[in-house]
Amino acid sequence: MDMITAKQAAEKWGVTARRVQGLCKEGKIKGAQRWERTWMIPAHAVLPSAAKSEVPHMPMPKKSPFLDMTDIYNIAGDADGRAAMLENNPEAFALLEAQLAYRRGEIYKVYDHARYFLSSHSGFYAIIGGGMLLALCAIWRGDVELWVEAKRHICSAPCDSEAQREIISLSLAIVDSSVYDNKDYPEWFIRGCFDTLPPDAHPAAKVFYTKYLYMAAFGIASKQIDYEGIQGLALMKLIPRSIEPMISQAVVDKTVLPEIFLRLSCAVAYHNSGDRELAILHMDKAISLALADRLYGVLVEYVRHFDGLLEERIALVDPQAVEKVHELYGVYSIGWSKLSGAVRNRNIAANLTVREREVAKLAAFGFTTKEIAAMLYIAESTVKQTVLRVVQKTGVKDRSEFASIL
Repeated sequence: MDMITAKQAAEKWGVTARRVQGLCKEGKIKGAQRWERTWMIPAHAVLPSAAKSEVPHMPMPKKSPFLDMTDIYNIAGDADGRAAMLENNPEAFALLEAQLAYRRGEIYKVYDHARYFLSSHSGFYAIIGGGMLLALCAIWRGDVELWVEAKRHICSAPCDSEAQREIISLSLAIVDSSVYDNKDYPEWFIRGCFDTLPPDAHPAAKVFYTKYLYMAAFGIASKQIDYEGIQGLALMKLIPRSIEPMISQAVVDKTVLPEIFLRLSCAVAYHNSGDRELAILHMDKAISLALADRLYGVLVEYVRHFDGLLEERIALVDPQAVEKVHELYGVYSIGWSKLSGAVRNRNIAANLTVREREVAKLAAFGFTTKEIAAMLYIAESTVKQTVLRVVQKTGVKDRSEFASIL
């Protein structure tokens, strides 16, 4: 018989390990056995229904489903310790643990947690958190049906105030931004006006608003979006001026995860604008914060934007970490490309090399063969050959369609 530990059972059921150990001592989990100091539980065992009803329904400690982005997680290197402080609030503890598992790329731990939060006894913020976790699992799996189900759960969360309705709108915008789909964003989000949101949700809103700005800048640079008076990399070069103050505020507020995300987004904008020095400055700081708590999944989300530079900088700090990031990216990129392509009705390329993606991006921005060669310090013939390989790999007609496959 396959057995799992009390801790593994707790993660599977979305309750605390202490609660599972107590149920074992009370004889309420069939087949549970004590081996020295450890309780071992049959892998097929289920959490007793009575135990589920005994889990107290308590309000979240923050008015936000994004607990990992609040100041609960305020010390880099102590994410688990901050989560442990919530053990007396089972739902909050389980939600933060599940979110941290996702940030670490431990997707196998996330799915069961998501299902637990979507059960009928969960509160508003827990249901929203569960729906978002389910959507994040869908990205890694490339599962469109799971993605749609996740958004349906978010939409059906019982809300009783305007602020909670806006939380639902924000959550849907965040889910969409994860696959670069911005067609259904609420007007207030596009304007960057978060007045109706609870203050606890502002850090997350800022993080994903910067993603929205980047999508707009990329769309303008690649001529997919036409904004009167703005062309080329103009908006891309201005984005850091909006993000830098947000980074400073995240430092003051001691919100670790938003600081990491904001620094990486700022670094992407600097990188695409050709400012390698400032891109590295923010990238290195984000890497330092992320590796302190093994948040490999956060770094994985940004690998495709840096043309190999992010992995290069991680390797300078921790060679084992870069291997982990590279391994996780192999899974994430396939799932993300499949789901993003389906949602946006595009054929997103997941099989391009770093150099091919780099050349394709610059071509999408409208740079000529000669300009790309000078920017990358390679021969013009190399650029032409790379463009040809991208065309052959993706099936697009020519470089004018490269924006659609990135």
